[in-house]
Amino acid sequence: PPTAWVSCTSTTAPHSLTTITIITKATGRIRTNTTTHTDTVMTTDVRRTTRQRSAVQDALEAMEEFRSAQEIHAELVSQGTSIGLTTVYRTLQSLAAADDVDVLIREDGEAAYRKCGGAHHHHLVCRACGRTVEVDGPTVERWTAAVSAAHGFREVSHTLEIFGRCPDC
Repeated sequence: PPTAWVSCTSTTAPHSLTTITIITKATGRIRTNTTTHTDTVMTTDVRRTTRQRSAVQDALEAMEEFRSAQEIHAELVSQGTSIGLTTVYRTLQSLAAADDVDVLIREDGEAAYRKCGGAHHHHLVCRACGRTVEVDGPTVERWTAAVSAAHGFREVSHTLEIFGRCPDC
């Protein structure tokens, strides 16, 4: 079995940006590298709509909390869907690379997935029940911009998840 999944997206224009996302199977850790190429880069994004892909997307639509690939797979199998865990991983990775789902790295290092709103946001996550609340962080956004500018960084992105216990737990 693979130890990592790799996604590469690019445009066909000269001096284009190429983003490579690697999700390591053992830890669920995500590493993204973006590089500028002076040569024309051509890729083919094959995202066929299959029964399995649709099943994963439907499961994500029905879930309110972040779920791991294993949890999503178990839910699909319990509903009678014939799908392999590798297919679930690959579908989730493809959806994440296309920014169709959010990826949260849990405190234990495992990747979890959720269909979220389109605007940039952060998450409050309950350690006990997994309840997730989307929150805006204007202070974080200003701080990120200031620190990046102070050090000369461009094309900056960031993620922020806050873990705690919700009022019900």
